Amino acid sequence: MASSSTGPPFSTAVPELRIVRAVAAIVLAAALTTTASTASAAERSLFIEDYTWPELRDAIAGGRSTVLLPIGGTEQNGPHMALGKHNARVRLLAEKIADALGDALVAPVVAYVPEGDPERPTGHLRFPGTISAPVGAFEQTLEYAVASLRRHGFRAIVLLGDHGGYQSSLVRVAERANRAPASRARVFACTEYYRASQEAFAARLLEHGYRRDEIGLHAGLADTSLMMALDPAMVRAEVAAARSPGADDGVSGDPRRASAELGREGVGLVVARTVEAVRARLRSGR
Repeated sequence: MASSSTGPPFSTAVPELRIVRAVAAIVLAAALTTTASTASAAERSLFIEDYTWPELRDAIAGGRSTVLLPIGGTEQNGPHMALGKHNARVRLLAEKIADALGDALVAPVVAYVPEGDPERPTGHLRFPGTISAPVGAFEQTLEYAVASLRRHGFRAIVLLGDHGGYQSSLVRVAERANRAPASRARVFACTEYYRASQEAFAARLLEHGYRRDEIGLHAGLADTSLMMALDPAMVRAEVAAARSPGADDGVSGDPRRASAELGREGVGLVVARTVEAVRARLRSGR
């Protein structure tokens, strides 16, 4: 007589049940591993955008009381270097500086900065890719970012600007923020960061025998070497090596002898000078 059961025989069902349980265990283990990996990644990261809000709250409460606000800029950097040079450089340097400080985190990079009037373009705006913002809008963006970070419990907010054109704006923003009534956070415009990447690094290169006209002010030997050390993918080395000096291509200087080795020396200089300046400001409270 045929069985009235519509399900599989017992001998078949048991192995299937075992398979289902085994798969469920694998999925659960993978989920737990992913969760642990994500949590540990956030704990290791110095960038606040990698945190969830409870993780960031706990990090601040646990002593991460300083935040670096990196400001870059999107502009032409000659035919041999990518438009995002300032944004990539300030992010990578800010991470190194935060790591050396020990109690600092890094806010997202501000990428749109004053570059002039797009309707009457001069300077970098003559070249495709440069993006400008009005000075007032730029400063207000920084003021709101500072107020937000202060609201969340950071006790020190450090403005790191990788571009020379807006250094005075950073000073004004910091001065206005520090006049806010009942503010428990101090805001510092760390102009030492920019001076280290320009004046101090240029002086070091001169000591090594490089000429001032090749060190340059923009996309020359110094600028290109720093980027080669931090993110070589952003530099078209073969284009730099083949460049004709004197070309109207957005370069001030000569990048042909740029190298990652020189850039690493500059990176060390910028990080050391900036850490020293931030610690001095924190000690003085100014």
